[in-house]
Amino acid sequence: MIYVDEFRDKKAVRGLARKIVKIADGKRLTFMEVCGTHTMSAARYGIRNILPENVKLLSGPGCPVCVTPNSYLDRAMAISRLHQSIIVTFGDMFRVPGSSSSLAREKSQGGDIRIVYSALDSLSIARENRDREVVFLGIGFETTAPTVAATILAAEREGLDNFFVLCGHKTIPNAMKMLVDSPELNVSGFICPGHVSAIIGSRSYEPLATEYRVPCVVAGFEPTDILQAIYMLAKQVKEDRASVENQYSRVVAEDGNTKAISVMEGVFGTKDAEWRGIGVVSQSGLSIREKFSAFDAESNIEVEVERTKEFPGCICGQILRGVKTPLQCKLFGKECTPVEPKGACMVSSEGTCAAYYKYPQLP
Repeated sequence: MIYVDEFRDKKAVRGLARKIVKIADGKRLTFMEVCGTHTMSAARYGIRNILPENVKLLSGPGCPVCVTPNSYLDRAMAISRLHQSIIVTFGDMFRVPGSSSSLAREKSQGGDIRIVYSALDSLSIARENRDREVVFLGIGFETTAPTVAATILAAEREGLDNFFVLCGHKTIPNAMKMLVDSPELNVSGFICPGHVSAIIGSRSYEPLATEYRVPCVVAGFEPTDILQAIYMLAKQVKEDRASVENQYSRVVAEDGNTKAISVMEGVFGTKDAEWRGIGVVSQSGLSIREKFSAFDAESNIEVEVERTKEFPGCICGQILRGVKTPLQCKLFGKECTPVEPKGACMVSSEGTCAAYYKYPQLP
């Protein structure tokens, strides 16, 4: 733990907080942490509470479970009701409410829904159930997409014709551009996601800096990482410049993980995709290429999907856009809790509502 403790040193944290006060110099600054893990880390370590009043930290749409629209969830549940189907998913999708149900509820009513820790685990289930259609829910950003692509390649090599992926993968940079274009926000800079950046590299955010003149800093997840990133962003603003800086250089390279990118791009193409609360973002989604269409659940498994709707009063969409906080939601902590969630932001371990509920000291 010595290595981790260095990034949680109280003296270093206080020093960075003082540097932020000095560099911000009373100017109102708003920085958005795009990644859900940053949101939870900032909450856990009370980052917002030690920032000066003129420096605000917003949570963005960096929780892949949260931005998955109900239309995807509703299709997954419709497939789960087919007697020959097995739904395989990561655990964070299990309790997310769709329009009228959840995977947890479908399982309680007899659906065969199984939680795995790796996409490759779904292949074992497909091998053991050759007479059934095994559908893996492909959710996540560039962090998890390469592993799902590798799973499809493995299924092809084995000839597993009963394995499918319901692809809901999304990519981060274009969604960040859409946020910059939004008249609702006035973001001074972005804390770019560390996990995603480990795959796509820090270079991916350069259009935000060069074309949109928005400062960007790729950051790690410990207290000193986040505070140093905030200081670096404030310094860019003070110096009237916009560039991509890499605070997380111990993990993130400029070009990212080229092998993972190659695998991902070999299996997936890009498409316009719907994001909860944001709408359709151009070329921000991944789709299974024609060469691997035999593994595409949406193309091969026909189901009737119910009319999509949102829970009345839920403001997850506005929270994901950074224009409201959970404390402004009438359902928060009352009708909507981790035990009885009404929106995706309360379910995920990276959700903003979950962070505010678990760490109630947040402003």
